[in-house]
Amino acid sequence: LRAAPPHCHRRTALERVEKFLSEIYFTDCNLRGRLFGDRCPPVSLSFFQTPRRIPYDEAVGQEFRPAKVGDSFGPTWETCWFKVELSIPQAWAGREVHFVWESDGEGMVWRDGQPVQGLTKEGEKTSYILTSSLKESEPHSLTLYVELACNGLFGAGKGSMIAPPDPDRRFTLSKAELVIFNRDVYELLVDLEILLDMAQLLGEENQRSFQALYTANQMVNMCDVTDPSTFPAARDLAAAIFSQRNGESQHTIHAVGHCHIDSAWLWPYEETIRKCARSWVTVVRLMERNPELTFACSQAQQFEWVRTWYPGLYTQIQEFVAKEQFIPVGGTWVEMDGNLPSGESMVRQFLQGQLFFQEQFGRICSEFWLPDTFGYSAQLPQLMRGCGIRRFLTQKLSWNLVNTFPHHTFFWEGIDGSRVLTHFPPGDSYGMHGRVEEMLKTVKNNKDKGRVNHSALLFGFGDGGGGPTQKMLDRMKRMSDTDGLPRVQISTPDRLFSVLEKESSQLCTWVGELFLELHNGTYTTQAQIKKGNRECERILHDVEVLSTLAMARGGMFQYPASQLQQLWRLLLLNQFHDVLPGSCIQLVVEDALQYYTGEQGVWLGGHVPIGAVRSGADVGAEPLCFPALVTVPSMGYAIVREPLLPPQPVAVRKQEDGSIRESVPDGCYANQFALFDDVPLYWDAWDVMDYHLETRKPVTMLLKPLEITLAGGLRGSVSFSLQIGKSSTLTQEIILDATCPYLRFLTQVEWKEAHKFLKVEFPVQVRSTNATYEIQFGHLQRPTHWNTSWDWARFEVWAHKWLDLSEHGFGVALLNDCKYGASAHGNILSLSLLRAPKSPDATADIAHHQFTYAVMPHLGSFQDAGVIQCAYNMNFPLHAVPASSAQCPAWSAFSVSSPAVVLETVKQDRTHQPEAVVVRLYEAHGSTVVAWLQTSLPVKEAMLCDLLERPAAQGRLPLEQRGMRLSFTPFRVLTVLLLPPA
Repeated sequence: LRAAPPHCHRRTALERVEKFLSEIYFTDCNLRGRLFGDRCPPVSLSFFQTPRRIPYDEAVGQEFRPAKVGDSFGPTWETCWFKVELSIPQAWAGREVHFVWESDGEGMVWRDGQPVQGLTKEGEKTSYILTSSLKESEPHSLTLYVELACNGLFGAGKGSMIAPPDPDRRFTLSKAELVIFNRDVYELLVDLEILLDMAQLLGEENQRSFQALYTANQMVNMCDVTDPSTFPAARDLAAAIFSQRNGESQHTIHAVGHCHIDSAWLWPYEETIRKCARSWVTVVRLMERNPELTFACSQAQQFEWVRTWYPGLYTQIQEFVAKEQFIPVGGTWVEMDGNLPSGESMVRQFLQGQLFFQEQFGRICSEFWLPDTFGYSAQLPQLMRGCGIRRFLTQKLSWNLVNTFPHHTFFWEGIDGSRVLTHFPPGDSYGMHGRVEEMLKTVKNNKDKGRVNHSALLFGFGDGGGGPTQKMLDRMKRMSDTDGLPRVQISTPDRLFSVLEKESSQLCTWVGELFLELHNGTYTTQAQIKKGNRECERILHDVEVLSTLAMARGGMFQYPASQLQQLWRLLLLNQFHDVLPGSCIQLVVEDALQYYTGEQGVWLGGHVPIGAVRSGADVGAEPLCFPALVTVPSMGYAIVREPLLPPQPVAVRKQEDGSIRESVPDGCYANQFALFDDVPLYWDAWDVMDYHLETRKPVTMLLKPLEITLAGGLRGSVSFSLQIGKSSTLTQEIILDATCPYLRFLTQVEWKEAHKFLKVEFPVQVRSTNATYEIQFGHLQRPTHWNTSWDWARFEVWAHKWLDLSEHGFGVALLNDCKYGASAHGNILSLSLLRAPKSPDATADIAHHQFTYAVMPHLGSFQDAGVIQCAYNMNFPLHAVPASSAQCPAWSAFSVSSPAVVLETVKQDRTHQPEAVVVRLYEAHGSTVVAWLQTSLPVKEAMLCDLLERPAAQGRLPLEQRGMRLSFTPFRVLTVLLLPPA
């Protein structure tokens, strides 16, 4: 290294180097101003505009009209196709030539009928490399097409990123030209950038900082920007710094290319298809020039989109998958919400995703990849393990508002005891840029120092797509093993996790849910999407059951496998983590609701089979928790949840002396509606803040007094109406049915509020430090107190069909048919009903809403009282199927001997073997139990299988007189494959 200059002042030296690299200052004489050489405009530039997203073949046949740089195009969501005719000057022989395109919108370059390069200014991709060294034999005249989407990388928010889209936004074309790209200038710029960052970020106490600074200063001295022959010597100085190696104990960063693409968010589904193509074709171009580049890519749905709409690009992707550079990860259909989908929906996310990756690429994914979801259910570890996955990567808990999560690498244990190795990239991002600052943060921030010495860094523009850039790669090449910085190697998820597994003996274990202390408004926002999800989960369930039973009975019925797969995939798509949570623009909401409506029309319009079965409980078996088909003489058939429990007191409980006691404390009111101000700090549709609880206002303005609507008999009911806020009304019918142990509240709301939050509260005469909430295939407990910051950070939580507060001998449960937000503080059970955010959808939830919830006081535990079964009953109401009772004699398809076991799913197996049936059961009480499964279906062989329906080793089940013996531990999910006689 050269000696330090005798009078080098640190501040002036730093700023000198900064100005030498600046894009703003002194570009007439600094290095940055020499990045591009001669420029040449297009021979011709023309365009046509369309409101549709059309394929290339249709676009090039349209009539184009003249355009010029400086023109603006729009409005938002339109598409402009540009025809660009180019002629490269002969004098540029031997030079690297780029086509430069800069606009506010997202572009795709098409050449010879194929997509070749994504162009997005926000993603630092503004040029398409025509040639690295122009040869005489290469074409000098060519025609390119640029497909320009009139939206930015993050949509078109008016005033801020998450504001509703500006419908009249215009998008300006600021550059369209050929340029000479000076590669030697570029390489020198990257060298100096890394050295400058080292000098600034390593700090004055670090001698390596001064070495980097003095070297950069000397490089500036040596460079004559008008004489490229001075550059190699300057680069040699940088190389001397970069080649000084680390010690063996230095932390190793595994850098993996990444491009998180929200399947819908601030743009509609259709635009995501183009975002995938723009991003992935850019990755393919980078891989052609950088064979070391790896790129992790999740979401089978996005692969399917590209396979359908861009088959040429998809073929190239398959080639790079085979080379283990383009790496499918995640194993799910989309990166779904981690809280709200049902257990079966989560299974299908993995089933559809893993089967797709197996069919398309010959392998399933070994790691679950969910970096941007708003919390993670405690049932996920078991579901991962059941789908061939033992590794998990995310980073979202770094967004916690209150508590800092204590680990970056650890074992995560679910409610059944299943464990998966989990890694949070310590840089707390999935969109790094390969900067020195990010490498230093990754090491400094790592909370498991001493336990593991390896971590991940995901680099590439994300959320709206974009992906890695050449500069990101070139930065990290210089940091591969440089003293003063962690080692940086381009790696793969498998390499990272394999090393972590070897170092895992000292890792800690986190038990239970990974709760995100933010975005808990997403349990309630866009209530119609959430209702559609719950209803479609039910409908798909019922159609599969009925179709399976019809198939098993023989005859001409054909199981609608392809239709069901299509419908499941639509439902799974809508469970994406910005759709089901409601954090999306109005266009996405409209698409999602249309998918639900269309699906229901298909499901109810032609796929319900004719067949009949009676619950096993009707013939003396133990109670079922299974939708069975029962005969209704002269009326047809209906699906019911069996059994109906005997009547219980609705608002009282018995004491040991026969006296009775109220469930609601004296002076309190149950079914109390409360309205809260709901103004978060920024993330409007996402967040409800703790301070909203300080603004509680009871709803007391009566519009229509209580009146009896049904006086008695098998059903009694009363109704009333309330004024809610300034503009909204609520009408409710309170219903008590004979033999039904819960009181139902059929509710209709005309909701017209802004930044308000409506809840209903039930103060109960129960004391317990924990409440119980249903989650996927089970339940968990959360505290009812706020002793610690971890407790009060969960002031708003999520549940599925029920929550319960119990003390010994008595409790009260709240059931619902489409709500997810809830809380239990002290003795008050609260159900979150409606929100009214204004970003990113200004019309969110302004609509008519109908929903039902119920209160169920009970003796004993919630398990023994049948709360779980009652919640199923309410969510799977009687479903009539017209038929003649003479056609179908009553028969019992299945029975289960233990009330702790829920028979959740009955379907055809994934290989579509004729009459082969898959049944899925889970232990719902949190107990260890042996249950006998009986079936009247013809069965030759039965075996346990995993959630991908692959037979388990030594999983054969003997067929005994009592049925099949199944052993359950708490919350265990079992899948059984039933094969018919040949």
